[in-house]
Amino acid sequence: MYRILVVDDEPMIRKGLEKLISQTASAEVIVETAENGADALDRIQANRPDFVFTDIRMPRMDGLELCKHIRENDSSIDVVVVSGYSDFEYAQKCVSYGVKEYILKPVTRHGVAETIGKLIAGMAAKRSIGFIPMAEQEAWIEQLEEAVWHLDDSARSVAEGRIRQYCEEQSISAVQLRDMLYEVMLKLVKNLNKRDVYNFPEPTGPEEAEPGPDSSFRWMRAELDDVMKLIRGKRRGNVKDPVEEVKQYIEQNLSKELTLEDVADRLGLNPSYFSQLFKQMTDETFVQYRIKRRMERAKKLLALPHYKITDISHEVGYADHPHFTKTFKRMTGCTPSEYRDMLGID
Repeated sequence: MYRILVVDDEPMIRKGLEKLISQTASAEVIVETAENGADALDRIQANRPDFVFTDIRMPRMDGLELCKHIRENDSSIDVVVVSGYSDFEYAQKCVSYGVKEYILKPVTRHGVAETIGKLIAGMAAKRSIGFIPMAEQEAWIEQLEEAVWHLDDSARSVAEGRIRQYCEEQSISAVQLRDMLYEVMLKLVKNLNKRDVYNFPEPTGPEEAEPGPDSSFRWMRAELDDVMKLIRGKRRGNVKDPVEEVKQYIEQNLSKELTLEDVADRLGLNPSYFSQLFKQMTDETFVQYRIKRRMERAKKLLALPHYKITDISHEVGYADHPHFTKTFKRMTGCTPSEYRDMLGID
């Protein structure tokens, strides 16, 4: 069974090509249609096709942009450009975006049958060697990252099971599986390091002396255990570490509207747990601490005559100047102007 998406803004051509594909395909196919590139992306998201037949000239999003998007997000989808424009420049761009075939209008029954035959043969070859789409791997990595970062053993088991089931269904070879799992772990660690909270070492490659799926999955489990052990150790080793990290982060971002959920996610902690931890360690809520630091920063800036009060308001995260004035008075007992008067600044 193969899924095919036909993309063309002209209804007659769209319906005609849909019918021609259904009649000439040498295997069982499901054909869907889209009116333009934007519509096609929505349909690809809902039901990923194996092949896309697309026109070039379309409103909202043309065929070239659609090809580029598919190339960048799921290059395993084979694309065929169907167009009445035989300009070499178009064909050249299509090739650079990984397009498999280029068919000129008017489309013939023979041309469609030949093209679909090539596509199906190519797809069968991919499946026979255990082809894994990049989009599928990215989904695995995202799922593993969330599970590991939040120390969720149950979610981690689900992610591992998903990977194993997919690889078994695709008949992935032992060597390919070993290399693929190593690549997944490398990208996972890279993503965790991008959070810039803890430093994770790159994984050591799996042993080649013991090939086979069981060996490769045991290796991945051991690597994931090490990553989660490091996170647990960091979070339990010094209970003040998360709070000090947040204090520093708030200080560096006083002009931004940070939420408790934002910083909790940065640390990989449950927001409710982090809220309690912060209050326990500082005797203040997260919001109270942030406002206090903003007002202390405002006082320092108000002591500098060349700063306008409206600029100071923005500098400490208040786009609404009256709100800043009201908050400053509530915290200090006077308005920013009155505070400057007390300092002898006109």
